[in-house]
Amino acid sequence: MTEFEQTDPEFAERFAYFAGEEVPGEPTAKLPSRERYLAILAALLGCQGAEQLRVTLAEALDTKAVTPVEAREVVYQGTAYLGIGRTRPFFSAMNEVFAEKGVELPLPAQATTTLETRGAAGNQKQIDYFGEHMRENWKTCPAERANVNLWLAENCFGDYYTRGGLSDLDREMVTFCYLVAQGGCEPQATAHAGANLNLGRTKDFLYRVVMQILPYIGYPRSLNALSCIDNAAK
Repeated sequence: MTEFEQTDPEFAERFAYFAGEEVPGEPTAKLPSRERYLAILAALLGCQGAEQLRVTLAEALDTKAVTPVEAREVVYQGTAYLGIGRTRPFFSAMNEVFAEKGVELPLPAQATTTLETRGAAGNQKQIDYFGEHMRENWKTCPAERANVNLWLAENCFGDYYTRGGLSDLDREMVTFCYLVAQGGCEPQATAHAGANLNLGRTKDFLYRVVMQILPYIGYPRSLNALSCIDNAAK
């Protein structure tokens, strides 16, 4: 019996049905279990739902929908979009769940770059996702923004997107979920919806992602997310 079932049975009944049966079972919202869990885990980071992440991660591992490495990559990459101040509690939550499930730590390394190669590799990811205009864009942007643009290539993309464990499609999907779940990032969410489309995702797929994370982030941010997808698809 869950905590909610003991203390708040009416709430538990309705939430369990909505998030656990109605939304996952809706034909127009269906996603493969792996993508569904990856999206929800990323959304929980975005909305700071550490306690719910414990529950959802345990479910995902029990059903083998995601691997420990895949779950860890979602938490690692979240730092680029939320900052360590907001992701640090999720490392603890994740590793506690891993310990409960008998997962041996540390997990296998996934880095594919060095401190010397991360910049070029990260910039290539930016070009692949967003287009040729991203090539060395720290050299063509206003001088006062050059450091931030360089760090985006080296750190955000070079340190995270080049890692193993998740594909490019996975990483852009979870990035979209971080952004829409935290709110206030609609320009970036629109850009990353566009990157998802550039990589081959469809508008329908992104709509399904939003519907699957809606129980975890609420209606206002979900509606904003749909608008971001619409704007990117135009």
